Amino acid sequence: MDDNFIELTISGICLLLSFLFSASETALTAVSRARIYTMMQEGNRRAAKVEEIRQKKDAMISTILMGNTIANMVAASLVTIIFIDLFGEQLGAIYASISLTFGVLLFCEVLPKTIAINHTERAALILAPFVYWVMRLLSPLTHALQATVALMMRALGMRINQQAGVDTSSAEIRGTIELHHSEGSVMKEDRDMLGSILDLNMREVAEVMVHRQQVMAIDMAQEPDVIIEQAIAYGHSRIPLYRERADNIQGLLHVKDLLQLLRSQKIGITREMIRQLAHKPWFVPEATTLADQLNAFRSRRMHFAFVVDEYGAWQGIVTLEDIIEEIVGHIDDEHDTRGIDEIIPCGDHTFRIAGSVTIRDINRALEWNLPDEHATTLAGLVMHEARVIPEKGAQLEFFGYRFTVEERKSTQVLQVLVQKIVSEEDFPDAQE
Repeated sequence: MDDNFIELTISGICLLLSFLFSASETALTAVSRARIYTMMQEGNRRAAKVEEIRQKKDAMISTILMGNTIANMVAASLVTIIFIDLFGEQLGAIYASISLTFGVLLFCEVLPKTIAINHTERAALILAPFVYWVMRLLSPLTHALQATVALMMRALGMRINQQAGVDTSSAEIRGTIELHHSEGSVMKEDRDMLGSILDLNMREVAEVMVHRQQVMAIDMAQEPDVIIEQAIAYGHSRIPLYRERADNIQGLLHVKDLLQLLRSQKIGITREMIRQLAHKPWFVPEATTLADQLNAFRSRRMHFAFVVDEYGAWQGIVTLEDIIEEIVGHIDDEHDTRGIDEIIPCGDHTFRIAGSVTIRDINRALEWNLPDEHATTLAGLVMHEARVIPEKGAQLEFFGYRFTVEERKSTQVLQVLVQKIVSEEDFPDAQE
């Protein structure tokens, strides 16, 4: 009886260890690294221990599996011996199998993992010291086990991926944002802003620049009075200056500097004075990423750049505001006239949209998924898919949308009626 009591006590200890190992596996693999890092910064020592263990994920998993397996096997052997002593060889083996299967499944697998997954952070902090010391205790066996596994994988022609446990930062963050948005804890506006920040390294200035056709520029060959009148009438703080040809950029005129000149020199202003006021133009390639351009704006303390293509031809302008708008959405000030009526609802799933609106803005505003790999604006998408410049009234269907060209001027598509084609699959109740 004394032997059975000792065996029963050892079995209970082994099952308790199995409980702890199962809970540790779930808690330490599911805990938020971001939250643990924040707690580390606040000086939480247990959080530092959790991060130290997670840095050795292979050793952690091997230790937990090894400890769990040893604990379960010892408990199973001792419980079987006890049941055989009590009920005989045949019945004892049957009773032991039934009891162990139920007991291990419930108390050493389902229960601890359920507790750990519902209290991940707390469980990880509590169990980290236990796992840390077990890892140190079993480190010789763990190293031997890992070496054996590596040899077996090498024999099978496979390699261990050392980066397997490393998060794919941007994709991981984006997935987390989408998950929390789908659960309702992150608002659409916040999701769009955070996603746009992650996209800065993938988007180019050519996608956000103001095309040269829409840029208000001034010919320096004109009379000074005409230049001054146009600069004030345009209403912009910075105006490109060219000579004779629009692509012959000479500089960038700050209207503030021009007004100071007018205040100090009311008469006798010459072209040369205006030319000296102009800042040297800053040209950037159209393939520059928005992240690089944003950093360049900060380092050079400038807010305005001229965009050129691979041949050095001027294509448009990009400003700090253009990049900020990619993050926060369109910004209207008291002088803006655009942006108010660019997307007009016209019934169910139908919108009248200006051709100059970017596909990204449409997707953001309407929760659509129009592709923007081959075109930046709606007009560009229509012409790319049509392979021609469509006539007024032309109707096209692609990507699940119907596009009707409502207004065209010369080679420009100015306005398009876009209707999302809704199938019966979108309304399963209607099919019934």
